[in-house]
Amino acid sequence: MKSAVSAADDSEKRAAVCATVASVIADIRDNGDTAVRKYSEKFDNWSPEQFRLSAEEIDRIVATVPEQTLADIRTVQHNVRDFAQRQLESLRDFEVETQPGVFLGQKNIPVSAAGAYVPGGRYPLVASAHMTVVTAKVAGVERVTTCTPPIHGEVPAATIAAMHLAGADEILLLGGVQAVAAMAIGTETIGKVDLIAGPGNAYVAEAKKQLFGDVGIDLLAGPTEILIVADEHADPFIVAVDLLSQAEHGPDSPAILITTSETLGGQVIKHIDALLPGMPTADFAGPAWRDHGQVIVVDDLAEAFRLADEFASEHVQILTENPRQALTSMRNYGALFLGEGTGVSYGDKVIGTNHTLPTRKAATYTGGLWVGKYLKTVTYQEITDKAASVALGELLGRTARVESFEGHARSGDVRVAKYTGSSLPWAPE
Repeated sequence: MKSAVSAADDSEKRAAVCATVASVIADIRDNGDTAVRKYSEKFDNWSPEQFRLSAEEIDRIVATVPEQTLADIRTVQHNVRDFAQRQLESLRDFEVETQPGVFLGQKNIPVSAAGAYVPGGRYPLVASAHMTVVTAKVAGVERVTTCTPPIHGEVPAATIAAMHLAGADEILLLGGVQAVAAMAIGTETIGKVDLIAGPGNAYVAEAKKQLFGDVGIDLLAGPTEILIVADEHADPFIVAVDLLSQAEHGPDSPAILITTSETLGGQVIKHIDALLPGMPTADFAGPAWRDHGQVIVVDDLAEAFRLADEFASEHVQILTENPRQALTSMRNYGALFLGEGTGVSYGDKVIGTNHTLPTRKAATYTGGLWVGKYLKTVTYQEITDKAASVALGELLGRTARVESFEGHARSGDVRVAKYTGSSLPWAPE
């Protein structure tokens, strides 16, 4: 019923972003704080005495935030913390004796330092502070450094409050590539972190991509996506409102409806056409719907779920008579929202699950940010029984020589010889 407009080739634009990011990163590698300040002045017109906020500055900023906003931040962070804590409890360290005298174990160790990037730009994305900082702290990260840009030269007070209440150890009023690079590389005044999490614009995403290896990253987030699967029982007005709720993220945000009802599809389009002119964020939502909005009619829900899996959308909302059917029928999504009472925006802002999710079909191979992203799952081994070491040493000798790894084989041989008294034909006299 409605198709997306074919996007023009943007390879030149991507190449320009890539080149700009590479040059900024190289400059910061070479010149540290001087380069960071240069780009903050250039891109954000922001050059304070220091980018890191002192405890006194934080307290002063937080005091300007309305009490109801602070109460709401605390409530949302409680929800995020509670879910992250339950995720943490689902992971466990273990040790098992796989055979007599052979002990294998697993430990989950938090990274020592994490960077949380909280976007600013047009909107202060307060919720991103909850998702990145709270989750890292639940995981046990010792030092969490947060960065957010000034917005038109102003301090985003609610974002600073959210970072502080979430437990951030360092708060920097710094944005863009320069913030990501400073945290990833480290400068004279900004400590290097082990992992960076959080969404951002195309430049921030490219910086994370280029810096991966210097630092771990959560995922490469693209434009926000919503896909709704609806049958004839869905409320077309709610479908329309929910599609537009995500389209307002940006003019390149896909908003897709897959429905078994042509009637419902037509009603949704009419509602969107009526709602858009009066929407305060129509300058973003309008182009997103015009160029990336789709309404697709299918024969049945089986086809709807199959097609939804092909899209592998960031947010998938199920507005059908039996929404939990999607739990067994679908496998590719960043997050699933089941039933009319569960809007995607609940997940974005308040419900407690993490809103940093895979886009651009990355849901085919990964989930979103979660407490486990801040943990390193490591293993350890111990053999306390000499007979077990002999048996494994003999096995090692045979298997390693099949691969022509003589040094590996000898590591097994030497233990066999020591514990059994046998000779080593390769050892010098």
